[in-house]
Amino acid sequence: MNPGRRTEKLRERLRLLERIVDSLPDGVLAIDREGKVILWNRAVEEMTGVRKEEVLGRGEYAHAVPFYGERRPILVNIVLGNGKEWERKYEKIERKGQVLTGEGFAPYGYGGRGLHFWSLAAPICDEEGNLVGAVQCIRDIGERRQMEDELRHWSTHDALTGLYNRAFFEEELRRLEKGRSFPVSFILCDLDGLKVVNDALGHERGDELLRRAAGVIASCVRGSDLVARVGGDEFAVVLPQTDRAAAEEVAGRIKQAVEEENAGRPEIPLSISVGTATAEDPGRPLVEAYKEADDAMYRDKLAKGAKPRGAVVRILKAALAERDCAAAGHAERVKELACALGEAVGLSHADMNKLRLLADVHDIGKLGVSERVLSKTALTDEEREEFKRHPEVGYRIALSSLELAPVAELIRQHHEWWNGQGYPRGLAGEEIHILSRILALADAYDTLTSDPPAGRALSHGDALAEIQKRAGVQFDPQLAEVFVSLMSERGQPSAAGGSEKKEHGPGPQALGRNRRKREGAQSRRE
Repeated sequence: MNPGRRTEKLRERLRLLERIVDSLPDGVLAIDREGKVILWNRAVEEMTGVRKEEVLGRGEYAHAVPFYGERRPILVNIVLGNGKEWERKYEKIERKGQVLTGEGFAPYGYGGRGLHFWSLAAPICDEEGNLVGAVQCIRDIGERRQMEDELRHWSTHDALTGLYNRAFFEEELRRLEKGRSFPVSFILCDLDGLKVVNDALGHERGDELLRRAAGVIASCVRGSDLVARVGGDEFAVVLPQTDRAAAEEVAGRIKQAVEEENAGRPEIPLSISVGTATAEDPGRPLVEAYKEADDAMYRDKLAKGAKPRGAVVRILKAALAERDCAAAGHAERVKELACALGEAVGLSHADMNKLRLLADVHDIGKLGVSERVLSKTALTDEEREEFKRHPEVGYRIALSSLELAPVAELIRQHHEWWNGQGYPRGLAGEEIHILSRILALADAYDTLTSDPPAGRALSHGDALAEIQKRAGVQFDPQLAEVFVSLMSERGQPSAAGGSEKKEHGPGPQALGRNRRKREGAQSRRE
């Protein structure tokens, strides 16, 4: 083969080699013994934005500038014995024979966005074993590092709220016990009514409530403090170098922030119980202070009495109004009527309170009925059966809540009939709780005198006549008699044109004025 042909073959092989190196997904660069660039593939061009024509043949660490913004040794130079002290700039650096590997970050890579990389550098020798240069492969591991960072983050954080998780919280307590951060204070917070919100409105609404609670609590503490979600509805705040007085001040800020949050979003109110405690010195285990704060938090929950219940009731009533337009105002009117009847028959103070709660939430089971069924005027047999399940659904929702459990069975019974033909269990007579029997009368009257889905609203007189007709069948006959007598005292005011004016029930003041007169008349009848 003549020399010209041999030279051409060599050039073809070099071009093929260049195409192969350019097709590699990893960056490849090489330098000669003098440190001048002899190879710069397409992947390195993409990593740096520098074309090979701009860098080939250049020395004095010019190849480092596109990565680091300065002339300095990199792995390919260190392999050749230049700048060994720069090894400390790399992570996980390791030498195997003459090959050097390591990980690092090049801040000027990708136009300043930065490049997390894994790299390998090795010497280049000629056929006789003489060192002629070095080659370095650079792999972009940005996605891997991002994934590792995310895994590391979520190993210590709660995925829903973004706060620290219980595992990190417990580790932090162990660290603080060995440190010099005393006094250490705790604030324990419990989100009231979460379970009933999850059961009644769905876990999405419950999750929204948790995220809001987390945001409110975190907004009230310093960046150096720790806020963690330590249970399903429980949050813990750790305040290093904070005495009891300062901790109580932070707890007060949390309560104020909850009120401000609720003022802006009254339809989904937050209710948070709060307790504090302080470990003054290392002689007291932090777990004891934590337990003290937990006990204080539950005392706060008990001291608030009906407040958590009120928050739950407002949430459920708002959610029901969104699904059932007929529910707007219905519960309040029913409560007024039911309480008037309850007073007339001499219910105790405790039963009156229970009756008010029952009236507020008696229809919460409709949250389990499709909006299509709630909005229809005529139901199929299948749809009617779906609707008739709402007392049972309401029972299960209320039973899951500490606040509503006392009226769970009463909700289940409020569509039972005196003659045993009601639903869902077919109870009859005094098997049905008196509070459910009272509610049934108030509920029926308001439904009859409002605009029921099945047709036009009845007048006051016609509604009372319908209740008298159903006494002994649907309603307790004695309660029905008292209710009709009570409501008849209101009279039947007429609208313009002589037609009867529709009314929704007596005002409590008017009923109160006539109570003694009714009781005397009832005594004479007996």
